[in-house]
Amino acid sequence: MSLPSAAPATRQLRVEMLVVLGISLGQSAVYSLLSLINKLTLPIALNKQTTSMNTSATPDRPWLDLAYQAAGLVFPLMPVALVLYLLWVFHRPDGGPFRAIGFDLRAPGKDLGWGFLTFAGIGVAGLAFYFAARELGINTSISAANLTAAWWSIPVLLLRAAMNGILEEVVMVGYLFTRWRQGGGGVVAIVVGSALIRGGYHLYQGFGGFIGNAVMGVVFGLVYLRTKRVMPLVVCHTLLDIFAFVGYALLKPYIAWL
Repeated sequence: MSLPSAAPATRQLRVEMLVVLGISLGQSAVYSLLSLINKLTLPIALNKQTTSMNTSATPDRPWLDLAYQAAGLVFPLMPVALVLYLLWVFHRPDGGPFRAIGFDLRAPGKDLGWGFLTFAGIGVAGLAFYFAARELGINTSISAANLTAAWWSIPVLLLRAAMNGILEEVVMVGYLFTRWRQGGGGVVAIVVGSALIRGGYHLYQGFGGFIGNAVMGVVFGLVYLRTKRVMPLVVCHTLLDIFAFVGYALLKPYIAWL
């Protein structure tokens, strides 16, 4: 009796990855590309345009705006729930999804150490690259925090930073790396592919956003391969976004060039 071919399982895993990307960050990459095309076809230079993030939905009604912000924190995490479920019930990796990708609290010291170390290496370089890209005319100006002034503004920005870190690192690294390797894919392909998708869904910022985030994606991929844990990446990403969102909100009234 011949053994069943591994090809159907490989195809199943790759279709699953495409579906997951299609309803999450891959979809964001397509819309981001369309946003960039829109910006490039405007009669204004790219570096003279501003990309606004973390905006209020109803600035004149703070409590309703808070409800919008809460929904915007919860629903983007549904792809995380989906990929953890898929890893739990289909082609389950050894130890289950949380242990397999290192999305747990088993090694807090290691996670914090690698997270802060990666943040220190990427943070300053990333900020310098952003200003350089803007001066070169290949990136928009980023207005990182535009919530209405309310008691909940800073907590929402902190939670948004954590949400981004969890969503991007669990899906783009923990899930994709695991599924790709289960399907027999090579390391270089998934490191580069994941990084390019990461850069793709930041194209709305400009070409600088693509390049900077693609490079960060390669670094994150290498850190994941070294640590076998996604939590250091969640820590680093959260810190980067806290620095960008909260730092911008606090400094904007005092620094004109922001």
